[in-house]
Amino acid sequence: MLVILLSTANFLPALAAPQVHVAVDGQYVSFPDGAPYVDVKSKRTMVPVRFVAERLGLSVQWNGETNQVTLSKKDETIHLTIGQNRAQVNGKDVTFDAPAVIKNKRTMVPLRFISEAFHAQIDWIAERNLVVVTTPGHAKVVPPPSPPSTIDRTSQIQRGTWIWNASLIKTEQESILKFASDNKLTTIYLQIDKDIPAVAYQHFVRGAKEKQIKVEALEGRPNWAFTHNQNQIKQFISWVKSYNAAAGADERFEGLHFDIEPYILAEWKTKNQLVIENWMNNMRFIERETKGSGLKITLDIPFWLHLVKVPSSNYSFSAWLLEKVDSVVIMDYRNAALGNDGIVANAKTILKEASTLKKNVIVAVETAPSSEGAFTTFYSLSTGAMKAELKKAEEQLSQYPSYAGYAIHNYESWAALDAKSK
Repeated sequence: MLVILLSTANFLPALAAPQVHVAVDGQYVSFPDGAPYVDVKSKRTMVPVRFVAERLGLSVQWNGETNQVTLSKKDETIHLTIGQNRAQVNGKDVTFDAPAVIKNKRTMVPLRFISEAFHAQIDWIAERNLVVVTTPGHAKVVPPPSPPSTIDRTSQIQRGTWIWNASLIKTEQESILKFASDNKLTTIYLQIDKDIPAVAYQHFVRGAKEKQIKVEALEGRPNWAFTHNQNQIKQFISWVKSYNAAAGADERFEGLHFDIEPYILAEWKTKNQLVIENWMNNMRFIERETKGSGLKITLDIPFWLHLVKVPSSNYSFSAWLLEKVDSVVIMDYRNAALGNDGIVANAKTILKEASTLKKNVIVAVETAPSSEGAFTTFYSLSTGAMKAELKKAEEQLSQYPSYAGYAIHNYESWAALDAKSK
């Protein structure tokens, strides 16, 4: 992981090593690779670069052959070589006081130098050990006295399910909500079908809330990872915004739930880096389009996504996605809680990432038939067996601060399994 080094010689006592926080344009930056700290020898504050670079809108590339890190934005580029206290800034040699180094397999570069090279302003709030970075076009904003220290978890463990056939809410609302209530659900992920009148959604959401069940607007498809489909994403977001604006307080969706699974496309194998870069751009697009809307963003991801890396880095793609959303649902489709390939083992890495980033994680299992093997679903078992495995899994997973509950995919196959099990 690339890490940036902030010179603090002018505003930290020589022997001080307090915890340091960083905020960019008024927003605290989370550091899953470890909290910022002051190196006693160099009197420098260390923070992971990829998070700050992302907030600064920079792309970061590492060249292991030349031991060189490159940061760029539009027509501006900085090249820093490990061990040298000079850099190339837009083709010109510039000297600075802190040479780039590698420490604990991480590249360290000076934040003040990098930020000012890209025209950002740096301020130090000494009494709060806070570095405030203000990028061009933004007014300086000093965030509240301390960054969030705990995950914003709900008071009760969440239980959720997906409804992909939204037409069911017109004909089976009573039975759906009874099933949800009987199974102590807290959340329903309801697919948005624009051919269904808004009044049907209003009636369903109102009925769900009467039973203390929240409803999230669900949509997505694999090709939503590509930037040329941003118009489809925008239409979905705009529809939900307009719906909520017209609906009563007890008829509104709690958030947006995205199911974008580009790894099932042929391009995931043939043009993997391009697909990931497009997906990243679309997540930034979703972040911009929903800013200030009050809608929480949830994303479905597979349990193995931490093995995928952000292009030109060793940073986990699942951690990058966690930064962009409020919560994720891990599609942890196994029918055994324990074992090397069980629900618990498969969920651990992303739960750890989310705990550091102070995000929520729902762990999901499958009840529909699957071509990937019987071990991926409870379809051939019973709801009793599923509940037993989920209980075992929850006993293990609840130790993680990020664990927020479980979900069962999906309503129709779960209801069918439940009927078959009786």
